[in-house]
Amino acid sequence: MPNPRSAALTAVFLVMTLISPQGAAAAAEGRVDNLEALRREASKARSQLEQATKRMEDRKKDLAASQIKLRDTLRDLAEAEAELNRIREPIARLANTSYQQRGAAGSMAIFGGGDPGQTLRTTADVTLLATSQQALVDRADELQERRKRLATTAQDLQSRNAVEQTRLQQEVDGLKNKSEELTERLNAMLDKLATSRLKRFQLGCDEGLSGDAKKYPNGLIPAKYLCALPQKGHKLRADAAQGFYKLNEAYKRRFGRDICVTDAYRNLSDQHRIYAQRPGFAAVPGTSNHGKGQAVDLCGGIQNSGSVQFNWMEAHAEKYGWIHPAWAYSSPFEPWHWEFGTEE
Repeated sequence: MPNPRSAALTAVFLVMTLISPQGAAAAAEGRVDNLEALRREASKARSQLEQATKRMEDRKKDLAASQIKLRDTLRDLAEAEAELNRIREPIARLANTSYQQRGAAGSMAIFGGGDPGQTLRTTADVTLLATSQQALVDRADELQERRKRLATTAQDLQSRNAVEQTRLQQEVDGLKNKSEELTERLNAMLDKLATSRLKRFQLGCDEGLSGDAKKYPNGLIPAKYLCALPQKGHKLRADAAQGFYKLNEAYKRRFGRDICVTDAYRNLSDQHRIYAQRPGFAAVPGTSNHGKGQAVDLCGGIQNSGSVQFNWMEAHAEKYGWIHPAWAYSSPFEPWHWEFGTEE
C-alpha cells in the first residue's frame, strides 16, 4: 500500500509540473544543488573525522610513552627505597660503635692511663669508623634526595597522565558524538532527497572514491573507499557499485527480486583461503578482480549457463558496465562470475 505522505508529495509535484514547467525545472535544479551540497558535506565530514582520529591516535601514543616513563620511575623509586632500607641498620650500628670507642679513647686520654700503642690503634679504629660512617651517611643523604626527586616525578606523571587520560576519553567521546551527529544529519538530508532505494544507495556512494581505491594493493582496499550493495554484507569499488545499483534495479524490474550475490569485494586473506581450497581454479592472491572491488559472484539462477537469468544478464549487463569475461565461459567455466568492465 503506498505511503500517504509519499503519495501526497507525488501529487503536489505532478501538479506543479503541469502548472509551471519553469517551476519544475527550478525544483530539479534545486535537487541537484542539494545533492552537491550533500556530497560536499559528506566529504567534509569524512575529512574532519579522519583528522580528529589522527589527533586521537597521537594522543594515545604520547600517553603510552608517558606511562612507560612513569613505570620506570616507580621502579627506580622502589630500588632507592630498598637500598636505603638496607643501609639504615649498618648506619645505626656503626654510629653506636663509634660512640663507644670514641668514649673509651677519650677516657684514656683524660686520665693518662693505658698503653700508648693501644691508644693509637683505638684512635685509628675510630677514624676508620668515622670515615665509613660518613660514606654511609652521604649515601643515605643521596638516596633520600633521589627518592624525593623520583617521588615528585612520579606524582607529576600520575597527575599529568590522569588529566591526559580524561582528555583523551573526552576526545574519543566527542569523536563518537560528532560521527553520530554527522551521520544523523546526512541521513536526514538523504531522506529529503532520496525518492527510492536506488537513489539512496547512489547518494550514499561517492564515485570520487574510486580513484583513491585504485591506489591500494589488490585485496587491501580500506573499507571507507568501498560502497555497500543492496545485498547485505557485500561491497564494491564506488564506480563498480554505481553500475551495479542500476543493473540490480533493472534485474529487479524483470524478475521481481534483487540479484543474488554470493561474493563481491574480497580481501587478500579471503583470497588466500579460497586459493588454498581451489588451487588452479581460484585466481592467485593479489591478482583477482574481486580484490579490486570490481567483480561479483552471482546466484539465483545466474550461476547456470543458459538459464533465463543468465541469458538476461548477457543481454543487459554490459549496458551498465558489467560483463561476463571471455575466460569464464571455458577456462575455468564460471557462469556466476561477472566483472565491471572499466579498463584500469
